[in-house]
Amino acid sequence: MPTDYIRYDLLVQDALRSVVRRVLTEAARTGLPGEHHFNISFKTQAPGVVIPTSVRQRYPDEMAIILQHEFWDLEVTSDAFEVSLNFSRKPERLTIPFDSITGFSDPSVPFGFKLEPRVSSEAKATPALPGAGAPKPAIEAPAAKTPRAVPASPAKPASASAGPRAVETSKNADKTPDKAGDGAPAKVVSIDAFRKK
Repeated sequence: MPTDYIRYDLLVQDALRSVVRRVLTEAARTGLPGEHHFNISFKTQAPGVVIPTSVRQRYPDEMAIILQHEFWDLEVTSDAFEVSLNFSRKPERLTIPFDSITGFSDPSVPFGFKLEPRVSSEAKATPALPGAGAPKPAIEAPAAKTPRAVPASPAKPASASAGPRAVETSKNADKTPDKAGDGAPAKVVSIDAFRKK
């Protein structure tokens, strides 16, 4: 098999991160248009991630946030975004580098894709924290009007419903919806689709 010196896979990942940066920049400037809202999953131990210690303890590897009804002070830079969300009814400030993002979706359209987090050589050499492992499955919960942190799913974007706090379990955990709001199948683009087999 020929060697890919151009690294198309990395170029595609950079382009997809630019999509996230652009839509968040627009949301910070003008707010969310129509019914659009975003599910963003990321690695909690990635360099530059700033989240509350209690949240990091509950989600030691990966989690997702939902930007929908109640989020504040969204700020976007070239490398990361910052946003304030409620966790257990307490406002907290989060910093999430674009390199830590593992998935993005907008269930209102529907549109979404998965990413591989960009890890520096220093971070690869650092051992994982005890208890870090596969992400917990996404859950389905009753809709509310505040953002909610949920564990990210490796196969699907996180649940589109929102709530005031991080949640780990639900009796409906095995009933994650396959379709988004209008009944059309979600369009999820996997980076594996761009790789040679």
